[in-house]
Amino acid sequence: MNALYIYLGMVGPWQIVVVVVLVLLLFGGKKIPELMKGLGGGIKEFKKAAQEDDDDEKKEEKIDKK
Repeated sequence: MNALYIYLGMVGPWQIVVVVVLVLLLFGGKKIPELMKGLGGGIKEFKKAAQEDDDDEKKEEKIDKK
């Protein structure tokens, strides 16, 4: 656990540059916007589902109180 913290805690600018270059090489410049759009849509759907779940729980609490 301690070794994992050391590795994750020491992320510098060169490591970020290496990751960005690898992503560009793997997916290409044209695919990255499509990937980000899909990721954003997935996050939006997740938040929507979480909000609906919270709303359902609040409705159930109101019904239980009556």
